[in-house]
Amino acid sequence: MSIEASLAACEETVRRTDPDRYLSALFAPEERRPLLFALYAFNHETARIGDTVREPMMGEIRLEWWREAIVEAQDGRPRAHDVVRGLAELFARVGPPLELFEAMIDARQFDLGGEFFADLNALVAYADATSGSLMRLASGILLDGEKIGDVAHEAGVAYGLTGILRALPFKVSQQKLYLPADFLKAEGIAPDEIFAGNADASKLARVKSAVAAHARAHYEAARKRQIPGHSLPALMPAGLVPLYLRKLSRTGFDPLRGSSDVANYRKQISFLRAALTGKL
Repeated sequence: MSIEASLAACEETVRRTDPDRYLSALFAPEERRPLLFALYAFNHETARIGDTVREPMMGEIRLEWWREAIVEAQDGRPRAHDVVRGLAELFARVGPPLELFEAMIDARQFDLGGEFFADLNALVAYADATSGSLMRLASGILLDGEKIGDVAHEAGVAYGLTGILRALPFKVSQQKLYLPADFLKAEGIAPDEIFAGNADASKLARVKSAVAAHARAHYEAARKRQIPGHSLPALMPAGLVPLYLRKLSRTGFDPLRGSSDVANYRKQISFLRAALTGKL
């Protein structure tokens, strides 16, 4: 299969599974979009492992497959996989830091088991290793490898924490909980109560609101940072944080059952506004 076909397959994967990043990538220079799609397709492949395996050991095997595949892609010896071929092209043209890919894969180990985040710092570290690392890599594609600085951390954590809140219904259905254990303990909520569906709604809403407040604070911090060069499209998904948090904060919203999705046209308006103003 040609590299063009592999990159087209990556684009289709992102279009189908990650509309936020797909729409934001359309604001990047045309010649850079295929590399962004390869990166975002990699993110999709690793992020879904924890959602699709029944045994943690199977997930470990798949994560190890990606660790090895990334190194081989960097060496120009890609495996017969569209996303890996796309990443080989990314390494050849931009040379992104391998450690950011490794950080993303390492963080996904949490997705495999029934562990909990001890506190907010652990949750933020997870959001930064996944969403933040992805924004750093995407920014590098648009800046020819130049490092972007703290704005990717702030924007990545804001979008990552918001995504965690949005995914709560699905994760809880899998008996997984992405909320700080100390926040839950302070409210007197046991994880088993959440999984059983009988946790006190008002207490759970307070935990959700506390995490949302931190997401909003990181978003505001990102808005105050200077955005280097042409890297804005890599950070644009964070511009959707206020839209998502507004839905999550509606009176009577059920954090374990409600949908926080936003219509694509509203996302496009947000991205267009960012492109015109140069700000998130």
